[in-house]
Amino acid sequence: MVKGLENKSYEEKLKELEQVAAVVGGVIGGILLLVLIGIAAYLFWKKVYLQASYEELSSPSSPVERSPDLQEPAGVQSSSSVQPQNSRMRSVPFIVPPKFHKQAWIDMTSGEQIQDDSDLYVTPDSGPRSSFHSLAGAYQVGTINPELYKFPEDKSETDFPEGCIGRLWFSVEYEQESEKLLVSLIKARKLQSPSASCSPFVKIYLLPDERRYLQSKIKRKNLNPQFEEDFVFQVSSNTIYQRTLKFCVYHVDKQKKHVLLGQVMFPLKNETLSIDNKVVVWRDLEAETLEPPSEHGDIQFSLSYNDYLGRLTVVVLRARGLRFQNDRQAASVFVKVSLMNHNQFIKSKRTSAVLGSPDPLYNETFSFKVDQTELDTASLSLSVIQNGEENETCSLGRVVVGPFMYTRGKELEHWNEMVSKPKELVKRWHALVMST
Repeated sequence: MVKGLENKSYEEKLKELEQVAAVVGGVIGGILLLVLIGIAAYLFWKKVYLQASYEELSSPSSPVERSPDLQEPAGVQSSSSVQPQNSRMRSVPFIVPPKFHKQAWIDMTSGEQIQDDSDLYVTPDSGPRSSFHSLAGAYQVGTINPELYKFPEDKSETDFPEGCIGRLWFSVEYEQESEKLLVSLIKARKLQSPSASCSPFVKIYLLPDERRYLQSKIKRKNLNPQFEEDFVFQVSSNTIYQRTLKFCVYHVDKQKKHVLLGQVMFPLKNETLSIDNKVVVWRDLEAETLEPPSEHGDIQFSLSYNDYLGRLTVVVLRARGLRFQNDRQAASVFVKVSLMNHNQFIKSKRTSAVLGSPDPLYNETFSFKVDQTELDTASLSLSVIQNGEENETCSLGRVVVGPFMYTRGKELEHWNEMVSKPKELVKRWHALVMST
């Protein structure tokens, strides 16, 4: 009997648990159903709202709101009007999103405020945010001038130094396999003609050989000729870096005489010529030197002093009219630059040697450390030296530039001009003298 009562109470507890589980399941199911209904209602409402916003934006009767104080520039059509296919916009409208409407916008040209506080656009607090909604609330505050975003012009055709007699463009390329030097004559600008009209042409030499040259076509009545001509020189790779290109620009007058307008020297060195790679450069024309060479020749170099770095720079450019001591074909000449202080030797540097030319070109730069307080006691000695047989050398002449303590005349003027024009290159010719 006791066992029967226990079975009966167990069955009653089990039924109670089943009833509780059914109630909990019903509650959870109801909550999930309500959540699903809410999500479906939200998605349906959002779809309807977005469609209405899109129709309002795309409708032609709803133009973009603009600031009443903003005047549209002349020649710029309304953004809502239809543009012809062949017409081009002269400016691009610039739109400020609503999130920046509370900022003060000022016209950069006139300095006037573009938008007042009363014109602020108020963004609705209700409703979902979307790209269509933001664009519809935007307004035009000005235009962007495309001229401000163009690439900078090539100033090599517009910026000419004072006293410029012309500028020449050309390209150089050396093909090592075929041992050919390819020279392209491109153009010339701002030529200075001695007569009313100018008919220029160019002769191209490969120094030290001045007997043979290549010549361009004559451009009739043109101060800014466009040549676009190619020339080829056959030259060995062993001697290519010891050669120099010389461009002579001539004018043909009415009597068919050739008048030299200017010339350009271009040494074919490692820093200016790369193998199998075209190098396009321009150079200003230099006038022909009318003064005859001095007895022992002349040397041209530039001086510059940087007072901030305490650095003296010497650029050895060229020499002319050198008098060799023996056979010129076997002679090689270099320039030795020495720094002195109180006539005491400090340091020396030398250029590369140029073979067989009485008018060698170097165009090499050297720097020396010189304190500003030493400019009154320091001096520079430039000696032109010829290499002889069995490593013997002989001096072809020298020049000394420095302060009043050591020099006079042109050498002193060159040094003083360098000191008075810091960080500028001062170029001059100097006569060579034999050492005593």
